[in-house]
Amino acid sequence: MILDSKIPSGPLENKWDKHIMDGKLVNPANKRKYEIIVVGTGLAGASAASTLAELGYSVKAFTFHDSPRRAHSIAAQGGINAAKNYQNDGDSVYRLFYDTVKGGDFRSREANVYRLAQVSANIIDQCAALGVPFAREYGGLLANRSFGGAQVSRTFYARGQTGQQLLLGAYSGLSRQIGLGNVELFANHEMLELVVIEGHARGIITRDIITGAIQKYSAHAVVLATGGYSNVFYLSTSAMNSNVTAAWRAHRKGAAFANPCYTQIHPTCIPVSGDYQSKLTLMSESLRNDGRIWAPKNSGDKRPADQIPEDERDYYLERKYPSFGNLAPRDISSRSAKEVCDEGRGVGETGLGVYLDFKDAIDRLGEDVIRERYGNLFDIYHEITGESAYQQPMRIYPAVHYTMGGLWVDYNLMSTIPGCFVIGEANFSDHGANRLGASALMQGLADGYFVLPYTIPHYLAEVPREPAPPVDHPEFTKAEEEVVSRTKVLLENNGKQSVNSFHKRLGKIMWDKCGMARNKSGLIEAISEIQALRQEFEEDVRVLGAGDNLNQSLEMAGRVADFFELGELMCRDALAREESCGGHFREEHQYEDGEARRDDEGFAHVSAWEWKGKDKPQECHNEELEYECVKMVTRSYK
Repeated sequence: MILDSKIPSGPLENKWDKHIMDGKLVNPANKRKYEIIVVGTGLAGASAASTLAELGYSVKAFTFHDSPRRAHSIAAQGGINAAKNYQNDGDSVYRLFYDTVKGGDFRSREANVYRLAQVSANIIDQCAALGVPFAREYGGLLANRSFGGAQVSRTFYARGQTGQQLLLGAYSGLSRQIGLGNVELFANHEMLELVVIEGHARGIITRDIITGAIQKYSAHAVVLATGGYSNVFYLSTSAMNSNVTAAWRAHRKGAAFANPCYTQIHPTCIPVSGDYQSKLTLMSESLRNDGRIWAPKNSGDKRPADQIPEDERDYYLERKYPSFGNLAPRDISSRSAKEVCDEGRGVGETGLGVYLDFKDAIDRLGEDVIRERYGNLFDIYHEITGESAYQQPMRIYPAVHYTMGGLWVDYNLMSTIPGCFVIGEANFSDHGANRLGASALMQGLADGYFVLPYTIPHYLAEVPREPAPPVDHPEFTKAEEEVVSRTKVLLENNGKQSVNSFHKRLGKIMWDKCGMARNKSGLIEAISEIQALRQEFEEDVRVLGAGDNLNQSLEMAGRVADFFELGELMCRDALAREESCGGHFREEHQYEDGEARRDDEGFAHVSAWEWKGKDKPQECHNEELEYECVKMVTRSYK
């Protein structure tokens, strides 16, 4: 496998414009002759499908939900970054670019990140035109706030419902194209296999999750916009249906999987309250604009927050990182919270929590202002905990959130399988080892609205203008048989244990040994434990019901089977990367003050793994990271 990033030559600030001018084009009259499959209808998928259809391509969009509006993008709360510099506080395209590269601990591809910063301002204009109700200042200008890892205000928001409003905007554009007949929407369809013909992606196999019917669809190109894989940990902030299956099917067909160990732990989540939970709830990072994070100074202090005097409180982020304070990046903030709790200074019944306190902000600004900014988030907190954050501090603790790893893509967003494009969280390309807050929405919409529509013609222009392959092609038949076989094995396995019980056990292994902190011995143990658990799963899982109707147990069984293979690869990737960077924290590699110690000599590269077959070690290929405009330095937020 050869990794060719296809990064254009020339100065960094000119690469994207040069690439657009050098790219091949498809004549407007010919675009309707090309069929494109888009899998996933979140922000990345919906924006891509609607834009490609608007350009004239024939698009088929697939979602396993009953509506694109159910996509997990709806859960993003705090905002979306863009370098518009409305506040005139020193922001610029270059500063957004640099903050993103630095926030990712210098493990992202420089050219991709600069392009992301370049197109960011266009995203806001596009979304405003679609009717997204961004917050506005008194005079009518769009409002901004700060997010972690930045010292400027560049985050546009719609209260605590930014993802929901952005998705409704993208959905309206998609609905228009559906109404015009340019997009054919397939709801309740889960992709279970990628079809590759003569080395090129040419279609997918799906299961209708209502009827159980296995169906075949062909196209000239396939776009995967299927999100991240953080549910490998069982407990995460992702929607419960979020999974890795579509990306993993592509991986098993030859698409390299890059940096799988880069998972983000979000510092601002509601703590686990019991064994019955199957999902964790995020409290937006935007809350850290006005909330102050603290813990008792003394270990074992279990007094209520209002009984702990000011001089016995440790505002540890403000103490350790005075320049950024409570808006230190997510990886640093999460590890700091863990350190506090490990010292016995955690709050709540479990001791796994710290306080996020709004008293100072309420005293300074008034409760009405805080309610206007964050009211729905406070309501969510009250619904879950029964506590009012207006009257007492929130209790928060880090939780698995976002995945920076994903399928490897080149500058055109194409995987190592020609014709298979990957956008949004499903690819690895923009965030390095740690994603800055409010950048996920930015990347998803940038890929869908402003990058893929320019890069996919470069591929299609080389594809013969003839109909897509017939679905009775031998490769379609072979792929269908693979799906049927996997389904049959699961249904006929007469085991005794539920799918959920295996997922829960896998998640505990991953969290304990490949979570917020990792070490060599723990990772070696995790690999062995995952292999044993996978074998037990194959021998003793019980999937109730049949395959010819709605069967959520069957759906989950297939996804958990993929999680076993992914989890092992994540541990192997973490074991091979003998350094600490961003969300990948190896306990053996840290400075005396507990900060991450990178090894730029040995690991300034992307690790892209090639599937070699079941039960065979995957082969790692490195894409060296070369920085033309940024000097790799030790991160400091102090």
